[in-house]
Amino acid sequence: MENSAPKKKSCCESIRDFFTSAKFLIYMGHALSTWGDRMWNFAVAVFLVELYGNSLLLTAVYGLVVAGSVLLLGAIIGDWVDRNPRLKVAQTSLVVQNSCVIACGILLMVVFQFKEQLAEAYNGWLLTTCYILVISIANIANLASTATSITIQRDWVVVVAGQDSSKLADMNATVRIIDQLTNILAPMLVGQIMAFGSHFIGCGFISGWNLCSMCVEYMLLWKVYQKTPALAVKAGQKEQREEQELKQLSPLKESENGQSPEESSQPLMNETSVIKLDSPKKTGCCYQVSEPLRTFKAGWVAYYNQNIFFAGMSLAFLYMTVLGFDCITTGYAYTQGLNGSVLSLLMGASAVSGICGTVAFTWVRRKCGLIRTGFISGIAQLSCLMLCVVSVFAPGSPLDLSVSPFQDMYGHLMGQKMLPEVGNGITSAVTGGNATTASTPAEDLPTVKTYMSVGLLFAGVIAARVGLWSFDLTVTQLIQENVIESERGVINGVQNSMNYLLDLLHFIMVILAPNPEAFGLLVIISVSFVTMGHIMYFRFAFKSLGSRLFLCCSPEQKVETDDIPSSPTTV
Repeated sequence: MENSAPKKKSCCESIRDFFTSAKFLIYMGHALSTWGDRMWNFAVAVFLVELYGNSLLLTAVYGLVVAGSVLLLGAIIGDWVDRNPRLKVAQTSLVVQNSCVIACGILLMVVFQFKEQLAEAYNGWLLTTCYILVISIANIANLASTATSITIQRDWVVVVAGQDSSKLADMNATVRIIDQLTNILAPMLVGQIMAFGSHFIGCGFISGWNLCSMCVEYMLLWKVYQKTPALAVKAGQKEQREEQELKQLSPLKESENGQSPEESSQPLMNETSVIKLDSPKKTGCCYQVSEPLRTFKAGWVAYYNQNIFFAGMSLAFLYMTVLGFDCITTGYAYTQGLNGSVLSLLMGASAVSGICGTVAFTWVRRKCGLIRTGFISGIAQLSCLMLCVVSVFAPGSPLDLSVSPFQDMYGHLMGQKMLPEVGNGITSAVTGGNATTASTPAEDLPTVKTYMSVGLLFAGVIAARVGLWSFDLTVTQLIQENVIESERGVINGVQNSMNYLLDLLHFIMVILAPNPEAFGLLVIISVSFVTMGHIMYFRFAFKSLGSRLFLCCSPEQKVETDDIPSSPTTV
């Protein structure tokens, strides 16, 4: 009897299979998409500041428009993702996003080239119209990017991973590592192009990049779709097909029972008449106009009814913080005497810390299970953030409770210009003025006797990113595994809206208290919100696992999300 054991693949064949697999193609497409997003998000803020005479007004307006749009339309975008075929959603959002960025880049090139002529035409109204078009088109691009993120990172990745939770965790971690790398490298590239070239050349480069990237990403999406047959059918579409098949089979069964076609068709006619009586109400003008409002309400209700509601809320609360490595914290660091060279090294250390968090997530999840990983990550993050609290009272801290946080608020807004800018889910701010810009001469910065306070602050921020990114991946996978397929889009859309809502609140908090003397209060408030977020997650984890949450499990024990009680929407 011949041995029918499968032939072992050679090293070259294994490498070839990996580079042609759906998983690798998703990585490639995500890397291209994220690279373009990061370049655009960095450049558009610089462009708007440059266009409006080094004022942050346009940047602030753009940030508020983007955040408000996602906040209001997140559920509607997610519902559109759920209702349409996967390939159509991915391709449409890809084309719309890149086309808007290309159009916006071309428009900015025109404005930079003919700004003086546009300012003189129609008393400046033509230039103002160009500003409105730039912000509007960029906002549409961000909404399309949100749809792309939901459909690829929250749906396609789940389908490609299949029922393998470990594979899904590895794919999520790899996608997040790509995010970390592109978040550093892409702004560096476009920044160098604008520094050694011009803003005009920068706009042209970004437009050309998005044109080429759109074509390659479109092809990669089609390849992934072909290699993964499960992407062809969604849960809702599958149910509709089964209902149609049953309706087609029912007349055949009735004819076999001896009924005439007239008798069997009579009930169908009655059903049709009932449907026709109800249809005018559902197709009226008022009904269609109010449909987005019903979708918005249904999306938030569905989000509230999810069994992972408190886990999602805990992630959103982490956005209410000034302890992210963004330009708000960077602007504060400049007021404390740190120069650009030191801050660039700290930013690199922050990226390394985030990558370590994604690697730690996969290891801890294998050892302790997904829910415990989030609990451990939360404890690690809070422990590191205690360094930030200590920094508020450490030597060198500018905290002065005698100075009102609201003193000269208008002067701070117009002078230091610490105003918000939100882009594609990545929080940032642009700082300007004489006291907080990178171009400020070192001799103009305030003299700091000791760097202990700011050193403890950044040590805590950098170290906390290990737990932060691990916790983010935990909640992401919990949503992926516990939300039913027909609701993935709308639930993730509402989750994005919640993230933007808390992000807006944190920027409002900075606007109300922009002076460095009040930054210590912002740190304490931020740590309080992070603590509340992890308390919510603890409630979710304890409800899911009970006292087993505190038990260490061996590598052989599998503790997955099957222990989570079902919610009304998943029964």
